[in-house]
Amino acid sequence: MSGFRKFTVVEKVRESAVITSFLLEPSKEGDWLPFKAGQFLTVNIPVPMGEAGRTLRRTYTVSSPPSLQGRYRITVKRESAPGTEHASALLHDTVNPGDVLEIAGPSGDFTLDACSTRAVLLLSGGVGLTPMISMLHELAHQSDRPVYFLHACENGEVQALGDEVRALQAVRPGIHSHICYRTPTDEDHAAVRFQTAGTITREVLQGFLPLDDYDVYMCGPEPFMQAMFGLLTGLGVREERIAYEFFTNGKKLGAQTAAPVRKVEAPVPSADVSSGLAIRLSKSEKDLIWDPSASSLLSFLEDQGLSPEFSCRAGICGSCKCRVTEGKVEYFEEPLDELDENDVLLCCSRPLQPMVLDL
Repeated sequence: MSGFRKFTVVEKVRESAVITSFLLEPSKEGDWLPFKAGQFLTVNIPVPMGEAGRTLRRTYTVSSPPSLQGRYRITVKRESAPGTEHASALLHDTVNPGDVLEIAGPSGDFTLDACSTRAVLLLSGGVGLTPMISMLHELAHQSDRPVYFLHACENGEVQALGDEVRALQAVRPGIHSHICYRTPTDEDHAAVRFQTAGTITREVLQGFLPLDDYDVYMCGPEPFMQAMFGLLTGLGVREERIAYEFFTNGKKLGAQTAAPVRKVEAPVPSADVSSGLAIRLSKSEKDLIWDPSASSLLSFLEDQGLSPEFSCRAGICGSCKCRVTEGKVEYFEEPLDELDENDVLLCCSRPLQPMVLDL
């Protein structure tokens, strides 16, 4: 559903020293939409000072179970840095029960494979557990697949939703959890809140996971995900079985190499089905040939070894907006905001004609 709807904050719950949940209900009946575990919402967060009506737009994963109809829960880590304006800090410090936020979505394709019967590994670091919690709810109540929930964070002071994980583990047989604290406190030791200290290593994975064929869902900071991807593939997990999502501008994991760049003689020749469409990058002076198997212009450029800015990959945040000086695109996902006729969102479009991009 395109466009923003108004939602009221009905509850604000502090989950840990740095993480808070916000429960949201639609201000207008019928504005709540079903979602899949792992999907996210786009939130306009009012800036209380400065330009009137100004907002910061961010995406947050829904951490509540899909079966909980009529409300969403987002679980947000407070991030802040001196001299910067951070959306999560605004949420924590200025948004309270009774306040109204504009929300769009749900969106995103980081979701469970409903057709698979394989065992599931839910692997997270820090606040990357938010999509895993929603997935764990769904797997606990609507599946009999073996589930292994593996979470890493600093210690018990910052871990969120630990009681919820333990309650879900008790719902049925076949659900297992393992918590790894990098620097556990004396209180963590006394309360036995974790299973291993330090980082997740090959030995931790081998000790926790029996030999099986897994579907892996992974979310967390980029260094964590890079390390876990290497460990998993080193243990024989196939790359195509590892689904992952970055909360910030991410990149592809793995050892994929860039596809060769093919030169064309003219910057923008007429369309030719046999040779493909020419894509000219004016700033970097590169001439490429469009690959029809690419899912989007963004994916195509990444396959060429380029790194355009992006965030949501769903036509929402606008991070991948690019100026077009020649050519037209088609959208397979309608942009949330109206664009200038000379702008294009790379993440949700494909070329219809030879193009010149201001990249």
